[in-house]
Amino acid sequence: MEGIMMKNGDKYAVAVRKPDQEIEVKVEEYKGIIKNKKIKSLPVVRGVFSFIDSLVLGMKTLMYSADFFMEDEEMEPGRVEKALDKATKGKADSVIMGGTVAFSVVMAVVIFMMLPYFLAGVLRHVISSETLIALAEGVLRLVIFAGYILLISRMKDIQRVFMYHGAEHKCINCIEHGLELNTENVMGSSKQHKRCGTSFLLFVMIVSVIFFIFIRVDSPVWRVVIRLLLIPVIAGVSYEFIRLAGRSENKVVEFLSKPGLWMQNMTTREPDESMVEVAIASVEAVFDWKAYLAENFNWEYPREDMVSQAPADMADPTGQADPAEAEGSSPAEAGA
Repeated sequence: MEGIMMKNGDKYAVAVRKPDQEIEVKVEEYKGIIKNKKIKSLPVVRGVFSFIDSLVLGMKTLMYSADFFMEDEEMEPGRVEKALDKATKGKADSVIMGGTVAFSVVMAVVIFMMLPYFLAGVLRHVISSETLIALAEGVLRLVIFAGYILLISRMKDIQRVFMYHGAEHKCINCIEHGLELNTENVMGSSKQHKRCGTSFLLFVMIVSVIFFIFIRVDSPVWRVVIRLLLIPVIAGVSYEFIRLAGRSENKVVEFLSKPGLWMQNMTTREPDESMVEVAIASVEAVFDWKAYLAENFNWEYPREDMVSQAPADMADPTGQADPAEAEGSSPAEAGA
C-alpha cells in the first residue's frame, strides 16, 4: 500500500500517504512474541523469532495502511465480515491477520521448499547421485523464487510497493553515509541495501542447498520431515549472515552479498519524491538521525537536547540494531 514502516528497538512507525495526499504517521510499541532478552540475543535462535515478528508486524502494518483506502471507498462490511466479527467478539482483524500470516507461511513452504524437492525427485529415475539431485533441487528453488519475484513485479500495485521499498532503502543509505536526511539527498542515494529482506530470502534458498547436500536420509518420508524441521535453522543461519553483511566490509562477505543486491533490482524501483517524503516521515518518527550523524560523523546541530544514541534497528529483515528498514512487500519487508 501507500506507506512505509520503520522500526527502532521496540518502537515502530507507519507513515501512510492517504488518498487526500496527507501523510498519516502512527507510532506504537511492539516487543515481539518472545519477551526474554537473553533468548532474543542467542545466535540463530534470534533470527527465527525475529523473522516471525517481522511477518506479524508486516501484516499488521499492511492492514493498517489498507484501512485508509477502504474508508475512502466507503465500503460497508459484508455478511461474512459481520459474522466473523461477532464470532470473535470484535477481534476479527486479529483473527484475519493471524490466518493470513499462517497461510502465507504454509504457501511459502509448499512453493519454495516442497515443490522443488518433489520436482527434483523425478530425477532419481535417471540420476543416482544424491549430490546432483540436491543441487538440482537448489537450482529449481532459486528459479522458482526468481520467477515468482519477476511475475509479481509485473503487477501495478506491487510495482508501487517496490517503489516504496526503494524509498526505504534510499532513506537508510542516506543516513548511513552521513548525509542530512532530506528529499534531495535521499533521492541521490542507492536503492540497494545489504540488510534487505530480499537478500535474506535469497540466502535462505542458498543455505538450504548446502544443508540438504550434507544432510541425507534414505527414507522419502524422513526427507520431507527433515526439510520441514530444518526451515527454522536455515532461516536462523541466513539471518546471521545478513546481520554480518550489514556490519562487515570484508571482501568475502561483500562478494557473497552480491547475489542479494542483484535480486534487489527486481524488488526495488526508483521512487518519486512523494514516496521519499513518506519514508522520511517514518524514520523521523522513531529515530533521531541528527544525533546519529553527530555521534558517527561529527555533525553539529544547534540543539541543546541532543542525546547520543546507537543506530536504529530498521535495516535487516528481523529488526536488529542498525539504521535501516523493517522489510516489506512480503510481510518480512518494509513497504506497508
